[in-house]
Amino acid sequence: MTVENSISLEGRSILITGGSRGLGSEMAQALVEAGADVMISGRRHSSALSGTYTKLKKIAHGLDVKPKIYQCFADLTDNHACEALVVNAIKSFGKLDVLINNAGLGMRQVSEKFNIEPTRFWDTEPEDWCSIIDTNLNGAFFTARIAAKHMVSRGSGKIINISTSAQTMVRQGYAPYGPSKAALEAASRIWAQDLQNTGVTVNVYLPGGASDTDFIPGGVDRRGADGNLLPASIMRRGAVWLSSALSDGVTGGRFIAREWDDTAASQVAAAGARSKSCEAPIIM
Repeated sequence: MTVENSISLEGRSILITGGSRGLGSEMAQALVEAGADVMISGRRHSSALSGTYTKLKKIAHGLDVKPKIYQCFADLTDNHACEALVVNAIKSFGKLDVLINNAGLGMRQVSEKFNIEPTRFWDTEPEDWCSIIDTNLNGAFFTARIAAKHMVSRGSGKIINISTSAQTMVRQGYAPYGPSKAALEAASRIWAQDLQNTGVTVNVYLPGGASDTDFIPGGVDRRGADGNLLPASIMRRGAVWLSSALSDGVTGGRFIAREWDDTAASQVAAAGARSKSCEAPIIM
């Protein structure tokens, strides 16, 4: 039995941004299978969003206790839209236990050949730079600030920010995507400290390498910088544990799905996947 299949999330309400496909869709499915009430969001109506929503409803229908499933649309670059999204989740569920900031834009926003021909930062159009920063960093802040207020008032809650590998943050040709995730991790560390002793935790979760999602262009050269692609389903491993009561009190951590032993006891698997913390991050 894998870790995610041994943990119950019945009664737990979770909002996943960018839940229509890829990592978000896989995490949503694992969370619903564990019994969680789940809302997925997308920027706009799409066949991918409705397809994942239908899939989640089917999973929920097969469970003894039927989780609540919702889909919602929100432009995460818009502060007011983000606030409305979180408020909608709170009203729909009656509370919000977990926010997973998964929505993001990758380097395909800049170039369809970024993985084989690095794009120099000065060749990046300002509007593409801003779109990535606004979505990956500002969008997470816009949702987290509203969720945190609600969670603090209840004395419990979890914010999980989806990040990328450290190498990607500083890899040639990966600006602004790399810097957007580096900033998100810095923000996560600060938020975790701000929320100390409130019952609300903040952690970072990432695949541990390029994943087989729409972030990578198609074609014969479809691969990550290291020549490999991880399955999107790898994110199931830690999503359930991080959303569960088993991770209560765990905050300021960085967990790597690739290092998660999904055959080990849950606490052992989590400890093995957690990056060693450092007092002062070294960038250069």
